[in-house]
Amino acid sequence: MPGGVDDPAAPSGGNVYDRRVCRDLPGVGWQVHEHVVAGGWPRPAAAARAELARVLRESAEGGVVLLDGLVACGVPEVVVPEAGRLRLAVLVHLPLGDETGLAPERAAALDAAERRTLRAVAAVVATSRWAAGRLMDHHGLAPGRVHVAAPGVDIGPLAPGSSSGTGSAPRLLCVASVTPRKGQYELVEALAAVTDLPWSCSFVGGLGQDPGYVDRLRKLIARYGLDDRVHLAGPRSGPALNASYAGADLLVLASHAETYGMAVTEALARGVPVLATAVGGLPEAVGRTPDGSVPGVLVPPDDPAALTGALRRWLSEPGERHRAKVAARRRRTALAGWETTTRSLARALEQLRQQPREAA
Repeated sequence: MPGGVDDPAAPSGGNVYDRRVCRDLPGVGWQVHEHVVAGGWPRPAAAARAELARVLRESAEGGVVLLDGLVACGVPEVVVPEAGRLRLAVLVHLPLGDETGLAPERAAALDAAERRTLRAVAAVVATSRWAAGRLMDHHGLAPGRVHVAAPGVDIGPLAPGSSSGTGSAPRLLCVASVTPRKGQYELVEALAAVTDLPWSCSFVGGLGQDPGYVDRLRKLIARYGLDDRVHLAGPRSGPALNASYAGADLLVLASHAETYGMAVTEALARGVPVLATAVGGLPEAVGRTPDGSVPGVLVPPDDPAALTGALRRWLSEPGERHRAKVAARRRRTALAGWETTTRSLARALEQLRQQPREAA
């Protein structure tokens, strides 16, 4: 099963997902042949297009090919001609046109390219129920062709947070690439409104995707005099990322668009509650405890007053912090692992493999 995976060196949620399922699919009976095609996806240069075309062309006729949506959806001229010869599936982490900050004409072009690709391939895999519904409604896809394989999570040790230090201020953590879609600018503005309360906040995530946005964010932090309280830590993975979660009391995400939100479940897997915008698949990731409690707070998107108010309540009310922490620890025990993801994806691929060639 050749698979299109974007940059495996970048610690993004999509890459973590791709690498994990490539590693785990052999355990449920699939032989995986991974092909990494370097390029500026979803709008690559000619060399990257040619390399993807070569990978598809050299795939065995009738073979099952799983492509990352960032790679496949922007180049229907490469993918669609192979849809009759191969059994193609596309894994969509985020609809291309949903990226925040795109010029309208660019968003429309990417959206049209994605629609052409997804309508041509035999199967589409979404990473949440919300995302599956969004793709079906927006692109007119038949429900039987769209599958859900939500990201799993590895349960980690309970995070001690700031409780390990006497008199420590609550530690907030935002794990997300620093881009307009993730809403760090709005989060800093909300934090600036609660400087009368003790807190510190670490922004963990890549700084290279949108340098202009990062520069504006740094200037905003300086304008509000928050340099000693807000830290842009850059990308972290492995032990360094684990240490960030271990030191956190609250994960904060002010995203404008999300299909799921792996940082949410990674925090909850350590008993860290979440304050997030109720956008896209984020409420699905946050979930509820068996007794119906939300392990944190969900606020409306694009509502600065709601975000600021939720931060103030959490920071100023010990009872609210305790409630959220208890709910997060209860949610922790109910989270699905990566084996659930792998088996869901394997079922979708097996259905694709069993389809008669004329249906594929």
